[in-house]
Amino acid sequence: MSGLAALLCRPVAGRASGLPSQLLLAGVCAGYAVGAALGWGSAGLALFMGDFGLSFAASLAAVSCFVYSRRSDSRLRPAWLLFSLSSAMAAGGNAVWGWYEVVLDRDVPSPSLADLFFLCFAPPAIVGLLVLAKRPVNRAGWVCLALDSWLIGGSLLTLSWSLALAQTTHLANGGGPSVARAALALAYPLLDIVLVSMVLALHFRRAGVNRSAVNTAIAGLALTVICDALFTSPLLRSSYHSGQLLDAGWFAGSLILAYAPWGASRGQRPPARAGRGPWGASRPIAGSLAALAPYLAAAVCTLGILYSVVEGRRPDRVVVVTGCAVVLALVVRQAIMLLDNIGLTQELAQKENHFRSLVQGSSDVIMIADTTGVLRYVSPAAAGVYDRDAEDLVGTELASIVHPEDLGPVLHEVRRFLAVPAGEEPTTRIECRFRSGTGDWLHVESTVNRHQGGLLLNSRDVSERVRLQEQLRHNAEHDPLTGLPNRALFTARVSQALGGRRSGDPGNAVLFIDLDGFKAVNDRLGHQAGDELLVQAARRLQESVRAGDTAARLGGDEFAALITGDGTRDQDAREYQVHEIAERLRLTLSRPYRIGDGEVRVAASIGVAFAEPGITPKDLMRNADLAMYRAKAGGKDRVELYAPQMQAEVVRRTELAARLRTALREGEFALLHQPVVHLATGTVAAVTAQARWRSAQGLLFTPAEFLRVSGDSGRAAELGGWLLEEAVERAADRARAGHPVPVAVRVSASRLLDRTLPFGSVEALLTRHGLPSGALVLEVAVNDRLAGLDDLERRLVALRRLGVRIALDGFGNGYAAVNALRRLPVDVLKLDRDLVEGVVESARLHKITGGLLRIACDLGMQSVADGVDGADQVRALRAMGCTHGQGMAFSGPVDEYRLRRALDRGRFPLSGAGQLARPVPATGWIPLQSRSHDETPVPPT
Repeated sequence: MSGLAALLCRPVAGRASGLPSQLLLAGVCAGYAVGAALGWGSAGLALFMGDFGLSFAASLAAVSCFVYSRRSDSRLRPAWLLFSLSSAMAAGGNAVWGWYEVVLDRDVPSPSLADLFFLCFAPPAIVGLLVLAKRPVNRAGWVCLALDSWLIGGSLLTLSWSLALAQTTHLANGGGPSVARAALALAYPLLDIVLVSMVLALHFRRAGVNRSAVNTAIAGLALTVICDALFTSPLLRSSYHSGQLLDAGWFAGSLILAYAPWGASRGQRPPARAGRGPWGASRPIAGSLAALAPYLAAAVCTLGILYSVVEGRRPDRVVVVTGCAVVLALVVRQAIMLLDNIGLTQELAQKENHFRSLVQGSSDVIMIADTTGVLRYVSPAAAGVYDRDAEDLVGTELASIVHPEDLGPVLHEVRRFLAVPAGEEPTTRIECRFRSGTGDWLHVESTVNRHQGGLLLNSRDVSERVRLQEQLRHNAEHDPLTGLPNRALFTARVSQALGGRRSGDPGNAVLFIDLDGFKAVNDRLGHQAGDELLVQAARRLQESVRAGDTAARLGGDEFAALITGDGTRDQDAREYQVHEIAERLRLTLSRPYRIGDGEVRVAASIGVAFAEPGITPKDLMRNADLAMYRAKAGGKDRVELYAPQMQAEVVRRTELAARLRTALREGEFALLHQPVVHLATGTVAAVTAQARWRSAQGLLFTPAEFLRVSGDSGRAAELGGWLLEEAVERAADRARAGHPVPVAVRVSASRLLDRTLPFGSVEALLTRHGLPSGALVLEVAVNDRLAGLDDLERRLVALRRLGVRIALDGFGNGYAAVNALRRLPVDVLKLDRDLVEGVVESARLHKITGGLLRIACDLGMQSVADGVDGADQVRALRAMGCTHGQGMAFSGPVDEYRLRRALDRGRFPLSGAGQLARPVPATGWIPLQSRSHDETPVPPT
């Protein structure tokens, strides 16, 4: 028995592990029943097992329920404590009974202490059953629970009184006028009737918490009550003695109660949905039995009265009074239920009207489909959403109004949703297309719920939202002006081409296209005309590419095209084909554009890059971009194929830009000056400021080559600002030292047009260093295209009003020189060095140079010849009327010390062309050059 107690009280974690304990329980009960049926072999053992065996079983139940109540945290904990107390009373009663029969070897007196224990068994069990019952939610529910208990108890009392209790009372009174004996004889059956009433009432009203353990406990108590009812029968009680078969029922009831909290609860599963099928569940019958319970109780009471009439006896007063009380309770209960039903009906009607108004007034369409997918209800909103009457949709299959392309995903989602338990996923969302009454397809979003085995769909029209999303997606991926794919979509298409089935196809190519001359169109005709030109160019590009290719606008006047490969492995043939496509695009884009009433011409520079194994979209597009810039640098209006050395050149440009940035930051630039000599007298008329970069080896190099290679306009502007600042400061110092010689500084036209340079910056610079404005000469280069000639003219006029003199640098090289000479306020005309160096050898250049000098003389300008390296050039230029010269015939660029020595000397000999001054850098000599303005070699990178 100790092993059984340990097994029952040991927690086990599975249904399979609870089977051995159930088998053991059944075996022990069966063994006890066999022993009781055979009389245990001896009268003494029968008495012992009938008394102390029952006491041990009840004690085991008391300990089991008590231990479980200490470990349980649910609201049923008091019930198990009461069951423990009830079992302890039963154990005490059996122990006292055994004390008399086994230890004292005499009959148990009546009444005795054992009767007190046995009578105390029922009240805790009754209260425990009340705790287990599902609590009513209102006062009427409590009244109905009490009436149900009385109906069951009263009917059982009527039947029991008619069958046995009346005779038991008569026999008890016939033995003598002992009130205690009569009360004791009636107490057992009455308590059993109450206990049975609670057991039956609880069967229909039990709580849903740990239902398996509760049902097992009720079964144990029911078995105990049945044995008590049999014991109270006069036939059995007169011949009963301990150890008989009746004790096996009490023994089994106690062990079942001991097993209930442990064995039943550990194998418990979550309450399954009753009769759950593919779409729904069958209706439980427990509610029907609960509704019939009062009528069954009244029927039992009627049977008790009929039994008395059939036996020929007058109905006993107890039977009549109890029957009347049962009937009265039934009438009261029915009245309460009627009033409750009337209230529920009214509440249900109000809620139904409320929800009906919500459904009918809702803008969403509510539909109910049965298990076969047929629509059984459609709300009136369908007329406004689907343009179809709700009556027309009722009876149709849901699949018939869903778009065929969306039907498969919809059915898959519905099947998946129905296969998932409702507690895990109560709703799902489906978006598909529904057919409207006009035949169009509407984008509909539906929230799907389960409804009586079918589906409840709450649908709304989201077509406008879908259209808006598509429009937003289109706007995010296309250029708003031309409608072509933008850079993001083009990059995605390139990634798709490189990562698709033909990822290794070398025929995939990217074309980068830039419109040459578009900025001039914008400046001359305005941005509206420029936009119109871009739209026409995009249309031509779109019409020129193949159907499977992609044309895109990357921004500004830059376009791109993705030419997909055709699977051929002949690389030369493929390059020839793509080159032909690019040439066709170039010719198409270079045709005149009709803008307004006139025609506009622009050219197209195109760079082509082919895909290579393992290349990324970013690298492929970068290669095409490099090829396009090479095409622009090579003269524009041409097609250039990418070559690997282009990337090396970019790397070199980047390195040079970084070195130039470091040189500016760390002050590695030095300022040199080259004298400008009057060709008639040899005196120094001015000095030209020039910047040199000091290398790590101490040599000085011109930064012009670095600026051209790096293409860094920001660095060029920074260097120009430094040069102007240093030149003005040094000129002011020389003026204070007695050498008021003007200084000439070369400034690019783009620098003067830079809006970040205020108009008063030059005046502020002269004021800050105390240099007269007439001592500054700005040399403006005109060998580039001057698109903003008007702005440059206004800028130079403002500077000339300050007293600053303007020199036109590089005159004679570039088509814009004559136009600049006509428009700009110029004081000095500086001949280009290419004219000067051939003025002696070439008769043609001699005539051109002479003509330009006559123009300067006629306009009252001074002239300066740049690159005068020999005495014969000096004589020739002086004979043609040139006033000043600059070059190695007089002096190269020198530092400040050498310059001041030359200024102290005052003049250069004009006949001694062979005696040339040598420029002195800060850290050593610069080798003499044969030409004055040659740039020294760029140091190796």
